Amino acid sequence: MQHLKLHHLDTLDHNGQTIYVEGPISADQLRSFEMHTQLDAFRKPKEQFDALVEISGLPEGRIIIAHDGKTLLGYVTFHYPDELERWSEAGMKDLLELGAIEVADDYRGLGLGSRMIRIAFEDGQLESYIIFTTEYYWHWDLKGSGLSVWEYRRMMERLMKTVDMVWYATDDPEICSHPANCLMVRMGEDVPLASREQFDRIRFVRRFMY
Repeated sequence: MQHLKLHHLDTLDHNGQTIYVEGPISADQLRSFEMHTQLDAFRKPKEQFDALVEISGLPEGRIIIAHDGKTLLGYVTFHYPDELERWSEAGMKDLLELGAIEVADDYRGLGLGSRMIRIAFEDGQLESYIIFTTEYYWHWDLKGSGLSVWEYRRMMERLMKTVDMVWYATDDPEICSHPANCLMVRMGEDVPLASREQFDRIRFVRRFMY
């Protein structure tokens, strides 16, 4: 499958500082930045930066970033699902995971998350894909945000709905392990019926229970 990647750039002013939101970017472009020390939600900043570089080099990998010209302030990742998860079992070439989204603490509340996600969908470049994200409460910054688990869940739902991602039911054990966890999905307009049906079979492995 050919993976169309159309670069887009947006800017905003924050207290006299220009912040750039752009992508998808290449591994070489990404290496020119340093990682903000507050980008540590998933792993240590240096380790996460190395993971972003690796993803950006994948044929299907997409990294959208927010930066000030030299420092990475936020990022969104898109890639094929992890081979250890059920979502990869069918080997679907038109199924991409929105795997991680993070914004440095000092830059939250500026709408960078929604800007990065929207840029990923510009010019219909993801209309041939099913895009999904798995939201797990243990990845959420409940302490730093001061939000309850349900308030954070609603915030994430609002964020994903900016690109028309909606809640989908599933019997995935990890998602079902806590009521705040959820699966959100966007079906591209050009996704064939066969892929939609295949994704439904992945969502419900134990369909006889429903």
